[in-house]
Amino acid sequence: MPSLGQALSEGRLRLSRAGIDTALFDARLLLAEVTGLAAPMVALRGSEDLPPEAAARFEALLVRREGREPMSHILGRRGFWTLDLAVTADTLDPRPDTETLVEAVLAVLPNRKRPLRLLDFGTGSGCILLALLSELPAAIGLGIDASPAALAVATANAETNGLAPRAQFRLGDWGQGIGGRFDVIVSNPPYIPEAEIDGLAPEVARFEPRSALSGGADGLECYRRLIPDIARLLVPGGVTAVEVGQGQAGAVAALMTAAGLRLEMLRCDLGGIERCVVAFAPES
Repeated sequence: MPSLGQALSEGRLRLSRAGIDTALFDARLLLAEVTGLAAPMVALRGSEDLPPEAAARFEALLVRREGREPMSHILGRRGFWTLDLAVTADTLDPRPDTETLVEAVLAVLPNRKRPLRLLDFGTGSGCILLALLSELPAAIGLGIDASPAALAVATANAETNGLAPRAQFRLGDWGQGIGGRFDVIVSNPPYIPEAEIDGLAPEVARFEPRSALSGGADGLECYRRLIPDIARLLVPGGVTAVEVGQGQAGAVAALMTAAGLRLEMLRCDLGGIERCVVAFAPES
């Protein structure tokens, strides 16, 4: 019967050989999952035996991670903002870079207690919409996605995080069939050029939904469709924020300006990459 320390060492070695940069961190999380321990306790209790049932589960999870399946798919969840979100193969894995968009929206809202109406295009797991609703107590939100399976995940995440009374999710194709006006419109649309997807990390290229990745030949196809809908649906003075890929901020800002929106700022992620474009609708 191996000890926790021996299992951790073996797991780290195997994941490292599989080309995973976060081998030790991932092995620790997998051991925490099968033992019920908090991740920091795994190493601290390294001399304790790993029970056979837990060892068998650890082996099964380790094999999946060696195959480069994302940790969020293996564990079925991902922390985002202050929320714990369910994640499946039907949704993008919520990433820290996307929290940049949440921060950007909150930074330009002078009064977070206003009864705002929010719209999230391509909502996926619901991560952006739900993060904003968690910070805006009087707001309500609508999430649109073309995938029924993704909408089921988003709906469950709203329930789990106590936000279901203020969140609605609807099947749709960008702004088609949507009426009314919204104070805040956000989106993390597909923006990877189609030819580049197969060269991405296996966790992305092989396991995340291609429809949530591909932005057409140049990565900008979805913005061309989406931005006119944003301009039409924003209230006067309303704000929009969209995530963009590396090197795309200028082109997306130009599309917003051409649609009559007033550019506010380009916000960088923690890596210094321009990750979010923020603009306002004209006041009148």
